[in-house]
Amino acid sequence: MGRSSRYRTVIDSASFGNEVGRVMPNHPDIVRFGAFEVDLTAGEVRKAGMRQKLAGQPFQVLQILLQHPREIVTRAELRQRLWPENTFVDHDLALKKAVNRLREVLGDSADSPRFIETIPRHGYRFIAALQQPLPDPPVSSAANSAKQPMAAQSSPPVLWRRMAVGVAVVLVLAALAWAAGTIGRYRARASSAHPSIRSIAVLPLENLSKDPSQDYFSDGITDALTTELAQIGSLRVISRTSAEHFKGTRDTLPEIGRKLNVDAIVEGSVTRSENRVRISAQLIDAPSDRHVWAKSYERDLKDVLVLQDEVARDIAEEIRIKLTPEERTRMAVARSIDPAAHEAYLKGNYYFAKMSTPGFQEGLRFYQQAVTREPNYGQAYVGMAECYEKLGMWGGLPPREASSQAKAAAEKALAIDDSLGEAHATLGHIHFTYDWDWLEAEHEFARALELTPSSSMIRVQYSTYLSAMGRHSEALAQIKEAYALDPVSPITNGLQGSVYFWAHRFDEAISQYHQTLVLYPDSAVAHRYLGLSYEQKGMYGEAVEEYVKENELYGVRKEELAVFRQAFASSGMMGFLRTKLKLTVARSKRQHVSPSELADLYARLGENDQAFEWLEKARQEREHGIAFIKVEPTFDGLHSDPRFHDLLRRLGLPE
Repeated sequence: MGRSSRYRTVIDSASFGNEVGRVMPNHPDIVRFGAFEVDLTAGEVRKAGMRQKLAGQPFQVLQILLQHPREIVTRAELRQRLWPENTFVDHDLALKKAVNRLREVLGDSADSPRFIETIPRHGYRFIAALQQPLPDPPVSSAANSAKQPMAAQSSPPVLWRRMAVGVAVVLVLAALAWAAGTIGRYRARASSAHPSIRSIAVLPLENLSKDPSQDYFSDGITDALTTELAQIGSLRVISRTSAEHFKGTRDTLPEIGRKLNVDAIVEGSVTRSENRVRISAQLIDAPSDRHVWAKSYERDLKDVLVLQDEVARDIAEEIRIKLTPEERTRMAVARSIDPAAHEAYLKGNYYFAKMSTPGFQEGLRFYQQAVTREPNYGQAYVGMAECYEKLGMWGGLPPREASSQAKAAAEKALAIDDSLGEAHATLGHIHFTYDWDWLEAEHEFARALELTPSSSMIRVQYSTYLSAMGRHSEALAQIKEAYALDPVSPITNGLQGSVYFWAHRFDEAISQYHQTLVLYPDSAVAHRYLGLSYEQKGMYGEAVEEYVKENELYGVRKEELAVFRQAFASSGMMGFLRTKLKLTVARSKRQHVSPSELADLYARLGENDQAFEWLEKARQEREHGIAFIKVEPTFDGLHSDPRFHDLLRRLGLPE
């Protein structure tokens, strides 16, 4: 069948290079593009008539690429053409050197290619327009005949033989045309019947700027594309945190697809040059590693949001996903944006992803810069809301201040664009953890999932809400959906254990936390909840070891860790808890300690009066942890006390 059509691609009119022409049949060995002329027979490259020094493998690479313009030529194909079998050479390095030399002669750049584009993980593609060569001067048939000597004129037998050959050629061509039509119709049917794609992962787009400090920009484009696709209800989109796990991996695409359980993978690159941005994206059928679609886009930086929507729409159309009218409308409303505002927004995302109090503070600063330059930047207000919310939960701000600022930012985002699923989810989480408006929280979570069904984080938040309400089977269903969307995330792995813990299914919680610690052995939270699960089963020795590991990861001094072990050795679990309480009270005099943390320790010691005293303080401070009081196993000993039911009533929690 010759060269496979699986790598055939189309460059749109906005990309580097326009529609590519073909070499004209009257000059099959001369190719022209830009200021260059390539003589494929003589093995020469000329620029404005001047011969260029290009020979050997660099010229062979150019020759192969010119034979297949607009098509991706894989590294494997180039190796096969350039080196005989059993040639012992570092093929990848040699090929890279050949392409670099070729680009040097053409004055081309890998960052902003005009002629040869690098397709990450696969190969190269010639993208410039090929110019039609000048035609030969027309020669009339009469003149042609006049030039022929008499001896060369055909005799009647020769004419008959030529006519017979001509008829045979016509018949053969007709047969070939019929066969080609039949094959073409078969291929069309086969193409339209390729396995349906209903799940997808967007691998981190490669930063081709060669400047690691620009990684936040390509990461931001990856995140945006993932978010755009996640809005499509009939498509399951793997979370970026799980896709990020395969950045720089040696796994093949079929292996990645199998590990993420997806039908297809999107990969590509981002190039940013001054005020322009170029995205090259390709869609690969994961099981077969077959190219389904590829395209390159280029826009001004101010149109980057439009570009992101266009890529997502093109992918949806290619995989024949039918968009609802609402989805189509949402993906068509992107507008131009101040590049400096977008830059600040991406930096805000970068710092927020660090998941630390300093990261939230720095992220908040960049989000505020973004909305100062672009007052109607809804996504930046969502970022602000999430930073304020996390600062309240992590002790960076007083809970009341954090919740009011977070709510104001989320409501501003929704006033700008009511279709922002993340804004609805953030507002729902604020209603849940700060306002204790349980009905309104569920309303916002439901709306968020309707708008962004493939968001693992929204399902995580909704799952915690359902657990706190005591709706454990629903919570487990949501966290399993989140896990399917984000299978290697510490959040989905760890929280699945928490959902089992809150449901008092301690054996399953222990099993899940062990799985989490295989992936993330340095997760202090996983060690803590594994210890709590052991404690609930009366496995106190195992519990204390997990608590010691938790404190070690938090940087507690070895001397203090030795005190914990000694307390347990001499007085059992009660001795350990009393030592822990003593040290926590001492710490509360130096820094803020959550009232719920102290209430938890008193409840586990059976000192109920002090436990209720600190729970009341938690309620007054509107501390987020009290939302889980109904299902927290460590508070089980309080349930028979009338004060517990009175507290549930004042919190508005259903009993």
